[in-house]
Amino acid sequence: MTQPRNIAPQPDRGIVLTRAALRAAERLGISGRQLAEIVGVSEATISRWRRNEAALEVDSKPFQIAALFVRAFRSLDAITGGDETVARIWLKAPNTALAARPIERMVTVQGLVDVTTYLDGRRAPI
Repeated sequence: MTQPRNIAPQPDRGIVLTRAALRAAERLGISGRQLAEIVGVSEATISRWRRNEAALEVDSKPFQIAALFVRAFRSLDAITGGDETVARIWLKAPNTALAARPIERMVTVQGLVDVTTYLDGRRAPI
């Protein structure tokens, strides 16, 4: 007879993504207000996330947007070799391909999609 294996409980996806989004924002120098605007929540919600009093609700619109934000961060991090200074400069510099500063585009869903697509394209050129 086989013994049951001790299987660790799966971490809550909402908590994991909340922490990832907060960490990405911190590394990119994005303020709580900017992150709130990008993800579509209030600044108070961001504060609650930071205090571990709340987290993203799995499969909600903010959850999906936060996932895209983290994806953009990961692409930018790969492109810059983890250099936070370069990543921060890139976010705030005018970008002709995006027709704006990337941080300005990221406050709308379409803009965040455009920035992520742009970064994904630069990350893995054929």
